[in-house]
Order: sequence, then C-alpha cells, then structure tokens
Amino acid sequence: MVVDMARFSTNPLADDKLREECGVFGIFDHPDAAAHTALGLHALQHRGQESAGIVSTDGKLFHTQRCLGRVDDSFGSAQIIAGLKGSGAIGHVRYSTAGESEARNIQPLFADFAFGGLAIAHNGNLTNAVALRQDLVQRGCIFQSTTDTEVIVHLIAISPFGPVIERVVDALKKAEGAYSMIALANDALIGVRDPYGVRPLILGRVDNAWILASESVALDIIGAQFVRDVEPGEMVVIRRDGVSSFKPFETKRQRFCIFEYIYFSRPDSMVEGRSVYEARKRIGAELAREHAAPADLVVPVPDSGVPAAIGYAAEANLPFELGIIRNHYVGRTFIEPSDQIRHLGVKLKHNANARTLSGRRVVLIDDSIVRGTTSTKIVEMVRAAGALEVHMRVASPPTAHPCFYGVDTPERDELLAAGSDVEEMARLIGVDSLAFVSIEGLYRAMGEAGRDDSAPQFCDACFSGDYPIALTDQRDGGVPAQLSLLAEG
Repeated sequence: MVVDMARFSTNPLADDKLREECGVFGIFDHPDAAAHTALGLHALQHRGQESAGIVSTDGKLFHTQRCLGRVDDSFGSAQIIAGLKGSGAIGHVRYSTAGESEARNIQPLFADFAFGGLAIAHNGNLTNAVALRQDLVQRGCIFQSTTDTEVIVHLIAISPFGPVIERVVDALKKAEGAYSMIALANDALIGVRDPYGVRPLILGRVDNAWILASESVALDIIGAQFVRDVEPGEMVVIRRDGVSSFKPFETKRQRFCIFEYIYFSRPDSMVEGRSVYEARKRIGAELAREHAAPADLVVPVPDSGVPAAIGYAAEANLPFELGIIRNHYVGRTFIEPSDQIRHLGVKLKHNANARTLSGRRVVLIDDSIVRGTTSTKIVEMVRAAGALEVHMRVASPPTAHPCFYGVDTPERDELLAAGSDVEEMARLIGVDSLAFVSIEGLYRAMGEAGRDDSAPQFCDACFSGDYPIALTDQRDGGVPAQLSLLAEG
C-alpha cells in the first residue's frame, strides 16, 4: 500500500501528539482563592495552553477574568488577581479542537439563573452534545459559544427543579459522554465525574479550604494535601460546613482513560492511586521485554518519552542517553511561521546530540505515534547525526481510532496506524525497525494481569476501538462536522 504522507501534514512547530483538552481547578473558603487558582492552573498548564479563565465569588457577586494565552500571560498581574475578589474560585485551562479559538469559548462559563449565579468548567466531551443542542435551540435557547459546556448551562436553566444541586444532577442525567465538571455557586463548590470515571478529578485540602483539581500537581504547587480521588459517578458539594457526597447516577464499570498514564498527566502526578512516572517506567520495561532491539544505547524523544526510556534501558541493560535535546523556549511567536522557518521544522524544538549518536545503534523511545510526521523528522535528524541504525519503540499500542471523550484527535484517516501496518509504518517513518507495546503489556504495567476483554479495566478506545460510552452524535450523523464544533470541554 502506498501512503501519501503529505495528507498528514501539520504545523511543524506543534508536537504530533494527542491533546488533552482541559484542566480544572476549584477552591472554596480560602482568603487567597484567586491566587491559589492561578497557581493551580499553572501546574495544569500541560492540559491546555490556548486559553485560561478564572471566576471568583465573594458570596454576593461573581468576578470573571478570561483570556486567550497561557496562565502566566493572563494571570501574572497582581492587579488582575486582586480584582478576582472572594474566598471561592474556579479556573480552567483549555485546548480547542476543530472548533473556534475565540474568547467566547473560554471557560469557566458564567450564567445568572433563577436561583442565582453559577460558573461552570469541565474537562471532557459530551457525546450527545449535538443532539442536545439541537433540541435546546428548538426550545428557544440562545447559544453564545460553540462549547458543549454551554449545553450543560442551558440544561440547568430549563430544569424544573428548584435547588441548584438538583438542577445540576437533572442536567447531567441527560448528558452522555466523559466529563469531570466543577461549578461555583455563591455558597458552594460542586465537583462531579461521569459514571465511567474517564477523566480525572481529585479532592484536596489546604488550611481549612477544600480543593477540586484535575491532577495532584495542582495541589503540590500550593502546599495542599491530597485527600482522595472523586469517584466515578460521584458528586461532591463543598460548603463552609464541610463536604457532602452523593451518588446520583446509575453505577457503571470504571473505564478511566489509560492515556492519562501514557502522556496526558504530568509525570509527577498521582493518578487513581498510581504514580504516573513509575507507570511510564513500567511501560518502558514491558516494551523492552516484548521488543528487544540490537542497539548500543536508548534515547528518549523528549520530554514525554523520558520515563519509558529509563524503564526500557534498565530492563534491556543498555545505557540511557540524552541523544536529543529539546528547546523549551519556542513560544507563541512562531505559531504562524514563515516559509524559511517552516522549512526548519522540528529542529526549532529538537536538536540531535551528535557526539552521543554518531556511530551508534540507537533505540528511540516515544510515547505514541499519531500522524507520524514528527517521528519522521526526528528519525531523519538522528540519522543525519551519524547513527548507524535507528530502532523506534513506542510506549503505547498503535493509535488507530479517534477519541470522542475530550481529546483533540485527528480524523481516523489521518491516524497513521489506521491505514498502515507496523511494517509499512516503519518504512514511512524511516526506521530500521518499529514496535509498539502490546495492549496486554500496557495493562500489565498498570498492575493488571492483562486486559479483560469482556470488561476492560480502562478506556482504551484509541487503541482498541472499544468505546464504552454511547456515541450518539456520531450515530445520528453529527460527526465529524458538528461534533468537532462542540468538542471544546
């Protein structure tokens, strides 16, 4: 089969990776709520670098600041933080998908309801957002954004129930998909995970204040204590008198996103009771056991391939070397590069350490291959530095299926593994050999005996095509065009 790599073309300055679209942080009953939220979002910056927003409340009024750009661009000013008054705040960092990158889509969203104000932010994606939106528009609802978060806002508005908690439950019972949502009312902070628990959400505490966040690193930065994970299908309601827990949704078997361990989460996070860093090292060790390579050294594709490469090198008894150095200072100046800069491509972000690579047989370790465009340029760079052989090993199974649960994924025909076998992929990327960790090996690295095909322990749809949550919009013809406009959470 002949594959045209040109159709996989992408901005050479953007990593060829799946993008976790959002991170959330909320704190209640703390005198420095806005400042702590900004710091928490800074720790979650890897989950979204396109926009950031914070909404705070002083118990009577809500205060909002939402900006395109990174957290330090938007909230580095003491004056801005001072304007976000109150002891309660929630924040959000975001990537967009094919939808619009505009200020109107920045979360948290805020609305005045009959019961008072409510700000909402969520990480994930509603898989029936198109169907719900069409019904809401027919009922007279007027949308101001293209986010599926706003669908939740309107469902809350039309709910026949009185109290805010009952309205939120009623709205989410109509929603399908994967989500971790936080909401801020005048007198409460609310957190909820979908019944499958696909996206992460944790509960923490600092001083007498309670915190909700996507990852434990958001607690570390402010010296907060990790308390526990919010459970799948659980709603926690935080008020001044403490935390209440409810289980208002039908119980489902947990299907936490396994890609959180492979790439999305920061390596220094604890996720669902597991160290992400240790999990990635174990994946690398499994990869070495399954696919040994005749080589002189192991080199990670920085930075996401580093922990797996450490595990691979230790298991294979090979030296671990930084054969590729990443430049961390390529900023937003180059989002629209000139033709000359575009020709430089991946070299703006990576440079080969030629003295380490020259005359050596190299095992390159990366966390995943999506389109294969960056992998091709990395391999070219390593060969140009004098490597005798290049063997690529990948710390995830082939990514052959798109994600509909809150991840920025290319269309299936843009996924290299969807139309090519491993041998063809190796030829296209230009390596001497290519291998991926098996899905069984991936599960073993997570501490499981293997994948239970009758009841998988994780969501691994991007590898297996086994989607645990109904894809209503896709089934009804709302994908890809309509769904892509709504996959912003």
